[in-house]
Amino acid sequence: MPLIINRQSQVEQVEDTWTLCLDAEAALPAGDVIVPLKRMLADANGEISSHAGRVAPLVEPADDTLTIKDLVGTLPLVAVHFPVFTDGRGFTHARILRERFGYQGEIRAVGDVTRDRLQYMARCGFDAFLIAEDRFKAEHLEALSEIGVDYQGGAYDPRPLFRRWAQ
Repeated sequence: MPLIINRQSQVEQVEDTWTLCLDAEAALPAGDVIVPLKRMLADANGEISSHAGRVAPLVEPADDTLTIKDLVGTLPLVAVHFPVFTDGRGFTHARILRERFGYQGEIRAVGDVTRDRLQYMARCGFDAFLIAEDRFKAEHLEALSEIGVDYQGGAYDPRPLFRRWAQ
């Protein structure tokens, strides 16, 4: 699947080196893996902690972001799942990670990631977007720069427009 990265207003399509492992019972593949948050926190048999590659959580809409507060300094990536277009709880997960926890790593949107929400996702703190192969178009890369001025503050600059202009 195409992975779009947005860092310091530089938007690019890159190859995804992470493997999404959704099966709670399956053995972890070699390399860097993204596993459900519940599996990562449980780690009953020590498979996660002894994995040779890097491991990142996949936060589901119903998960409590507070459960990873103490881990944010060690996580290379946090993936947030959008199972359907109408479920916007992932936006809140990203804002909490950036604003309350000060998370500086990659926050990746996975699942039902659509072009019309990319700009808003970025304002909430997402900087990577995994888009389904059948939905991806080159114009996705342009979606993040179409709106030049935001009236409300965002995860990277919480000041509203009138405060930014006043300085």
